[in-house]
Parts: sequence; structure tokens; C-alpha cells
Amino acid sequence: MDLIEKLNKGPILCAEGYLFAMERRGYLQAGSYVPEVVLEHPEVVTQLHREFIRSGSDVVQAFTYYGHREKLRLIGKEELLEPLQKNALKIARDAANEFPDLDLMIAGNVANTNIYDPDNKQSRVDCQKMFAEQIAWAKEDNVDFIIAETISWTEEAKIALKEIKDAGLIAVVNLAIHKGDKTREGHTAAEACKILEDHGADVVGLNCYRGPDMMMKLLPDIRKQVSCHVAALPVPYRTNEEYPTHMYIKDPNCDCIDGNVSHIALDGLTCNRFEMAEFTKNCMDLKVNFIGICCGADPHHVREMAVAMGRKPISYKYYPDMSKHFAHGNEASLKDHNKVNQWLK
Repeated sequence: MDLIEKLNKGPILCAEGYLFAMERRGYLQAGSYVPEVVLEHPEVVTQLHREFIRSGSDVVQAFTYYGHREKLRLIGKEELLEPLQKNALKIARDAANEFPDLDLMIAGNVANTNIYDPDNKQSRVDCQKMFAEQIAWAKEDNVDFIIAETISWTEEAKIALKEIKDAGLIAVVNLAIHKGDKTREGHTAAEACKILEDHGADVVGLNCYRGPDMMMKLLPDIRKQVSCHVAALPVPYRTNEEYPTHMYIKDPNCDCIDGNVSHIALDGLTCNRFEMAEFTKNCMDLKVNFIGICCGADPHHVREMAVAMGRKPISYKYYPDMSKHFAHGNEASLKDHNKVNQWLK
């Protein structure tokens, strides 16, 4: 079955967030955010793929996010573009092949170019070329579909969409919505998703920037406006009405970096696994079937989301059982349980 056939049967789970995960582990630089790790330490990327698969992700997304020409130009390494793209695709496929009993899908990935300018015709040409070369390599690798994501301009998303469809591939197109609940042209999220559906997108929706609550406020209108499948992949951070995205959010409990904790000091605002499970359930209630998690994701989040879908992924073997905990447990074999409990309280 292809992606759409699977979505027609029910929700699928897609784990993302490779940039933040690699930065936290010490294999990628915050700021430039170029995924050189797929060339320098491919084994680390493989391991994260494994962990997400074991936690229940149905999709193995090649880590080509921000591995595009503009990002490599920023660090003076454009010559790495093709090997980086091809190695990321190979790593994803090899990881998926380690789990032959699972019906995994391989996704190619293109992201916001950071060069789109509605007043500059050349920028449209440059965006088109950047998307086209990445999609060509993904098609050559025979991916199951392409995810275009974290795009804040409806028109830039349309450029990516056209390249995906011209390549004959299934297109998932996800917007990243800033303050004001609109794209940078001024479309509401629902309006923009409808435009993308009308231009041939197979799945439309949102990813990144917004935490579960702030993304959920936009999803009902999107679901009402479009007839295709809808995607929702928030960041696991507690964004709010004052700071709906993680881009310029402040943590009231942290004054160590002038209050703005975007990207590198978000730890104190991290959602727990159960909050991500609740988001998953709310998505299913809305008939939002392409469900996932973006920057900040960890495997324990993914596993709890899979459990919320009624599944028992491979790592469910190690699902928490607090009845065996020395202080919180109530299993009869625990010695002096009540005495310990009283002392800790």
C-alpha cells in the first residue's frame, strides 16, 4: 500500500526532529543547522532512525532537512550537496531494511529555502532549482513520498509541491505558521492548506514552530476546509498565546540568556510524553491521520504517541511499570514499601 492507502485505513505516525536531536547529542551546530552528521557520523543517524522505528514511527524520513544548497553555501561547502543528500537517503533505507517485518515507508524531505522573496523573480527560480535537485535524488532512491515542510510562504510551498508532483511522487506539504496564525502572505492556515490541496497536494497540514496546544487551535479549521488527508507535527514545547511558536519564546524561569530561549534553551518548556499522547488522541478525534512530532522529539515521545494509537511498538517491551518502583510501587514483593514511602514524603 502507498501512503494514501494507509491513511485511508487510519492514522500513521511520523517521527521527525533530527536537527535538534543531533544538536543535543553534539553532532550538529545550532545556528547554521547543516546536517553534515550524515557524512561525518552516519552511525549516529542510523541509531536515531532505529530508536524512532522501535518507538513506533511508520515513516523513516531521510535526514536531508536543511541539507540544501543555500545552507551549504552558508558554511562554504556546496560541494557536499549531492553526497550529503544521497548518503542521508541510503542511511534511511538501510535502517528501514533492518526491520523487514515492519511495513515502513521511506520519505524524502525538502524544507524552507530561506531565500524565497515574493518581490524577487529570481528567488522563485532559485527555489525551484533547489527543490528540483533534492527531489530528483529522492526519486532516484525510490522513496515512497516526499515531505515538503516548515514553509511559511504559501507560494514557496506551491513551488515545492509542483516539483514533487512533476516528479510523479506523493506530496505531503506542511506549513509553519508564525505569530498571527497566518502565512507570510496573510492566508489563514486553512486557506493556505486549501490552496495547496487545489494545486495537487495529497496531504496538507502543519509542522514545527508550534507546540501541541497552539497547533491544535488551527487544525479544526484546516480539517473543515480540505477533503484530503491532514498532517500535524508540532514541536514538543509548551508554546502559548503570547508566544505561539518556539522561535522567540521566553521561559519565565530562565534569565540566563536574556529570556529568549529559542532553540538552545528550551529544556524547561519541554512537553512530557503524556502531553504528546493527548495531542495524538485529539488529532484522531479530528480525523487528522498524518500525526507526528518535530524539533525536540525524543523516542519516548514517539512511543507514547504510538500507544495512544492503540499500538505496542518494539520498545513497548520497556514501557514503564511503576508498580515495581522502590518508592512508588505497590507490588507485594517490595520490602518495607510503606516505610520507604513515608520517609520520602
